[in-house]
Amino acid sequence: MLVYEAKLKGKQYQYARLNEVIRTGLFILNSCLRYWEDGHAKSRNDLYKYVTLLAKNSHFPWASRLNSQARQAMAERAYAAISRFFDNCKRQIPGKKGYPKYKKNRANHGSVEYKVTGWKLSENRDRITFTDGFKAGEFRLYGSRDLNYYQLEQIKRVRVVRRADGYYAQFCINYDRVEDKPTTGKTIGLDVGISAFYTDSDGNKVVNPKYLRKSEKALKRLQKRVSRRLNRGQPQSSNYSKAKQKLAKKHLKVSRQRKDFAVKTALCVVRSNDLVAYEDLKVRNLLKNHKLAKSISDASWTMFREWVEYFGKVFGTVTVAVPPHYTSQNCSNCGATVKKSLSTRTHKCKCGTVLDSR
Repeated sequence: MLVYEAKLKGKQYQYARLNEVIRTGLFILNSCLRYWEDGHAKSRNDLYKYVTLLAKNSHFPWASRLNSQARQAMAERAYAAISRFFDNCKRQIPGKKGYPKYKKNRANHGSVEYKVTGWKLSENRDRITFTDGFKAGEFRLYGSRDLNYYQLEQIKRVRVVRRADGYYAQFCINYDRVEDKPTTGKTIGLDVGISAFYTDSDGNKVVNPKYLRKSEKALKRLQKRVSRRLNRGQPQSSNYSKAKQKLAKKHLKVSRQRKDFAVKTALCVVRSNDLVAYEDLKVRNLLKNHKLAKSISDASWTMFREWVEYFGKVFGTVTVAVPPHYTSQNCSNCGATVKKSLSTRTHKCKCGTVLDSR
């Protein structure tokens, strides 16, 4: 499955109608969760039937304006959250089990999914028209991907996503991406860290860009502007909304920088080797260390691992997750065990091997 994304360009009244679409989708999702909490939903089909009744209810006339398959997609989201909660309870995972939560209609978040109806692409596939009851109309698509390479039957879902810098359409395409890669005969082991993003088994290091740390000064300044313009207990001014929007855009830029770095680095690693080994780290547990939580989150190790595994399937590269037990104590040169405390970040062995494990 491929996901192509393009920005939606339209007029202000069209964006307002997309807001109504997303808000209605959240209403359907929250109603399904409440229906389950009241003990009426035992299966996904029960939620399907319930969203149909919601559309026919005269007290909620906006529900019928949303496309029927989009209502089903929101019911599927609710059922996925419920199933995930029960699966976590059965597996007895430590910590919170992920009880389904109601979703708030936030200004720079939210999305709604259409299946194969409720939208229509132009002949050149550079415009999309939403044809449900909200009548959002036609939008221009701005993106780097060409949809003409795929049949319309391959587009299984269209997702409308609201972000700080506008609205986007994501096209879920039924296509298995497989690419050929010449055999290199190389194997590599990766040790992710904070001072260096990763250190490979050949001793090469990739510098950690630390995008959040570099942007903290600007984020602090923008956050101060938001705080100064906040009128507690009173309607907020337009200057407050503008300051809040600038702050959200800055956070969005940092997240995009992280993703861009993770994707490009993972692609380079996978295409240069035939086997990639990395530590099977439990990042959620590592984040409990509040002195390192911000730096670990900024490094985006989990995102990097996900893209390594994805590109491994695309290019046919073997990816292996190695249990992290004693990987920092066993010498990679002679195999001897050199015990260390958590504060010791440099490996020094009797055989003369010196490695920086940060």
